[in-house]
Amino acid sequence: MKIKHILSAAALGASLLLAACDSKPETVVAGDIPDPDAAKLNAAAPVELPPSIVSSHTYRCKDNSLVDVSFFDNNTATLKTDKAGATTTLTAPEAGKPYVAEGGYSITGGGSNIELTAPGKGTLSCKA
Repeated sequence: MKIKHILSAAALGASLLLAACDSKPETVVAGDIPDPDAAKLNAAAPVELPPSIVSSHTYRCKDNSLVDVSFFDNNTATLKTDKAGATTTLTAPEAGKPYVAEGGYSITGGGSNIELTAPGKGTLSCKA
C-alpha cells in the first residue's frame, strides 16, 4: 500500500513538472534575406530518376554456367557472367527487340527463358 502511494506521488510530481513547461512552439525567423541561388534552382531541369528494375533472375545455361540478368524499365539490361566479374550493360532499341552490347553480347527473351550470346560461348539457351 505504501509503494502505491509513493508511485502515485511520483507520477503526480512528474506531471506537475511537465505542466510547468512552456508548450508553445519556438519560431526562428531569419529575416527577409533572399536566396542567392533561387533563380538557378527555379531554372534547373527536373531531376531524372534512375531506371527501375522490372525483374532480376539468375539463369543456368546449357553449358552449366550461371548468369545474373536484371531487366530495367528503360529497355536496358545488366549481365553478370561471373560473380566477381564486371557488369555488362545491354540496350534494346525498342521493347521486344534483343538487348545488345559491344563485344558481341546479346540477350533475347526474358522472364524464365533467355537466349544469351556471349563472346567465346556462342548462343546459349538459359533458364531461370
